[in-house]
Amino acid sequence: MVEVSGGAATEQPSETTEIQTQPQQQPNLLDNKWAFWFDNQAKPKSGAAWGSSLRKAFTFDSIQDFWCLYDHVFKPSRLPEKADFHLFRAGVEPKWEDPACASGGKWTVISSNKDGLETMWLETLMALIGEQFEEAEEICGVVVSVRQRQDKIALWTRNAANEAVQMSIGRKWKEILDITDKISYSFHDDSKRERSAKSRYAV
Repeated sequence: MVEVSGGAATEQPSETTEIQTQPQQQPNLLDNKWAFWFDNQAKPKSGAAWGSSLRKAFTFDSIQDFWCLYDHVFKPSRLPEKADFHLFRAGVEPKWEDPACASGGKWTVISSNKDGLETMWLETLMALIGEQFEEAEEICGVVVSVRQRQDKIALWTRNAANEAVQMSIGRKWKEILDITDKISYSFHDDSKRERSAKSRYAV
């Protein structure tokens, strides 16, 4: 039906007009909230302390937000040399000084293949946000580092002295990544004292 008002014709919806609306998709919420961090060490400021270039980029709590962030930003192939991406539990900073990390350590996987690095990074992210580890609460987060000679991924955990838990996490991570090469675990306390600290555990 058309009505004329003030010389202009306006169409009024009839009683039989149906408005089609698309149902809004509900987000698939994760068990925990996570945060992506970025650290570019390519051009450190003179005298700057370690971690001064570390920045929290995004926090998310749904699988939809995760895929959006990963697809458009947080792939290792998008990193410049000497830069890192971190995925850590919300509320935990990827620093040795953070209370959640202070007594911990890290499992490290070395990669000399960029495609392999990208695959291992994604598999690890999915395992963390999907809570695939039995000791999920023991894990603080993961870091991917792009370097000139070799890239690496490090899985940070809370209680380095608990060897049984750390060995279980290490074995599970190797299973997730489908790798057979030996991986090693180092204590943050050792790394603070010596840059090339010896590993404590290996699987």
